[in-house]
Amino acid sequence: MSAPVANSVIIEKWVYGGEALARLDGRVVLAPFVLPGETVRLEADDGIHARLAEVLTPSPERVAAPCPLFTRCGGCHYQHAPYDFQLARKVEILREQLRRVGKIEYTGEIETISGPPLGYRNRAQFHIADGSIGYLAARSHTLVPVTGECPVSSPRLNQALAEMRGRLSDPRFPRFVHSLEIFTNETEVQVNALETDRPVARSFYDWCGSTVAIDYATSFGTFRVSPRSFFQINRFLIEPLVDAALYQAEGKTALDLYAGVGLFAVPLARRFENVIAVESSVTAARDLEVNAAHAEVHLETERARVEDFLRTLAETPDFVLADPPRAGLDKAVVAQLERLAPPRITLVSCDPATLARDLAGLTSYRIERLTLVDLFPQTYHLETVAQLVRA
Repeated sequence: MSAPVANSVIIEKWVYGGEALARLDGRVVLAPFVLPGETVRLEADDGIHARLAEVLTPSPERVAAPCPLFTRCGGCHYQHAPYDFQLARKVEILREQLRRVGKIEYTGEIETISGPPLGYRNRAQFHIADGSIGYLAARSHTLVPVTGECPVSSPRLNQALAEMRGRLSDPRFPRFVHSLEIFTNETEVQVNALETDRPVARSFYDWCGSTVAIDYATSFGTFRVSPRSFFQINRFLIEPLVDAALYQAEGKTALDLYAGVGLFAVPLARRFENVIAVESSVTAARDLEVNAAHAEVHLETERARVEDFLRTLAETPDFVLADPPRAGLDKAVVAQLERLAPPRITLVSCDPATLARDLAGLTSYRIERLTLVDLFPQTYHLETVAQLVRA
């Protein structure tokens, strides 16, 4: 049975998660691919998520999407909006998340750092089924084949995708590989099998021309990135992100928590006499040590969970930088930071909801500076750099 269709609703605003809020028969519904102020028809059942049936009165801001797969592919959410419009709404969404989740009424300026809105991705995950490769539709396991170029991917990433597409019909392609990741520095390509029924032989990676580790060059060092090690995906904003995170960072001792391959730790080591980089992943920690040696900087690497390391620390550092995963800081980490009471903390967050929760827990601190770094144009995702000082 088909879902009921509303006569018409007016879209109120974008909300975090890639959809927009409207009110249907007195209840809130969320709809994708719409703009505030538009009058639309929605297909909705008793749940909160609705499907866009028709745009009755389009916003003057609406633009044609650069990708023919937009609305089908689950990767992008905002290609129907101009980029300046996307940035302005993301600032509003960040403020709303701080207010709603953290009960934080931040009225200060939020600086925005952005780059080219297309061709920025250096890494992407692809799914494979029935001889096709592509992305999954939103909230679905349905494959949307990518038969051409992806507008948000870099030129070398698109080339690598085309090469992989050509391999699918080759008998050498392992049929038990269901998803893989491609990462590039625009010269080298690294292929990582993510979902497989059994281990993949080294010969497959050699056939794909995959390098074991990518050497990613920046103005402050070249970073080795091994398979399973994390590195930022926006090739245009890696250095601006680091500059924003290290703004006015100075002192004798610094901690880099969730340090990864050392993207922040290496430049921190040029500013501080003592830097301790904490990373639980063995692979990433090894990369970090190699990267520090190549950069000829001295830092100490602790292979431990952040909460476990902080419990052992007695001396207060001058500066703490934390770039946690999407789940944010653990409550134990927040408690330990409150105990250690460093004069300055910088949080780098990819989720404004968990950022708001973490900021609310750091009751001894106030926000000195907020910067939105748009690492993920055309999507609802956003990166925030929050600089905190003791209240």
